[in-house]
Amino acid sequence: MGASRTDAGVHALGQVASVATESALSATAVQGALNAMLPADIRVLRVGDADAGFDARRHARRKRYAYLIDNGAVASPLLRRYAWHVRVSLDVSAMRAGLGRLRGVHDFSAFRAAPGRSQRPVCHVSALHVVQHRSRLAIVVSADRYLHHMVRNIVGSAVAIGRGTRPSAWMGDVLASRDRTTAGPTAPAQGLTLLRVLY
Repeated sequence: MGASRTDAGVHALGQVASVATESALSATAVQGALNAMLPADIRVLRVGDADAGFDARRHARRKRYAYLIDNGAVASPLLRRYAWHVRVSLDVSAMRAGLGRLRGVHDFSAFRAAPGRSQRPVCHVSALHVVQHRSRLAIVVSADRYLHHMVRNIVGSAVAIGRGTRPSAWMGDVLASRDRTTAGPTAPAQGLTLLRVLY
């Protein structure tokens, strides 16, 4: 049982999975066996014993994702599979101001891919930051739960603000609307990475 499902093209550095087994193998042996069988782009970094009944998905309290944007005039070929190249210079201060309106407990229906995929559209976003290093931006989001495409839709809206096509205050209007058609486009999958699952 994986802690978090991800869309095709999304990456994970901190995915957690739970498994019940009657095997007497040590955790080290299980890790070695898994890595011997998995494809080269998937690696088990750590294996340990958990309490009986532990469920990686149901016991997760928060998940942290990062979305990487390559904001250079020329796309980095090394980041092609891991970032969204946005060549127009982005106003990072305006993006931060807009994203700040999403912190807290809200109905995130406006950032959900389609109604009905999740019964409860209310999420608690405990942290939302924009980290900039030269021409690279990372939008880091921590929340107790996520709706389908929620982070990618938030990023698409933040980029619209960064490009200057929308004011920062628009992010709050989108949130209040609870209407997906008012938000920005869905950011491409390859820029999104699950960083950590917190228990």
